[in-house]
Amino acid sequence: MILPIYLYGQPALRKPTEEVPADFAELPQLLEDMQQTLTSAEGCGLAAPQIGRSLRLFIVDGTELGEDYPDCVNFRQAFINPEIVQESEETSVYSEGCLSLPGISENVERPRTIKVRYQSPDFQWHEEEFTDFKARIVLHEYDHLEAHVFTDRISPIRKQFVRGKLTNIVKGKTIPRYRFRKNN
Repeated sequence: MILPIYLYGQPALRKPTEEVPADFAELPQLLEDMQQTLTSAEGCGLAAPQIGRSLRLFIVDGTELGEDYPDCVNFRQAFINPEIVQESEETSVYSEGCLSLPGISENVERPRTIKVRYQSPDFQWHEEEFTDFKARIVLHEYDHLEAHVFTDRISPIRKQFVRGKLTNIVKGKTIPRYRFRKNN
């Protein structure tokens, strides 16, 4: 089922997330619904808070980015209860957007390489290193689990420039091309 994506201003995006318990029976259906939602919205990542669930869970799907980022061709996986265990000092800057902040993109500086400890859908623990665009996708989605959006990471002057766009999202004046939940 395609779920509505929560837009900037929804309290769910700023709420602390809780670990996904190993006996979470809804997980297979939730992951399937999240993948359908992500595909429908034509995004490359979706975190549980973006669909109103305060769970430490996100999915990534970089398959559509393969032409520009060949290492992302088969990058499609779920991250359950992830934690960033290492970040490189070397950083990169790239323009990011977000399904919860339609119409906004800004340059964000992030570590170039990260190491993540996470559980797969069968609740087995993994530790994996990601570099460049894969790292950026993972960090962007991880931020949602920490109650952050990418505009929290831009300079104060750039925040001033996007303030009107953020206000328009909150007021319902920005209408995305995908199913979304209006702000109350």
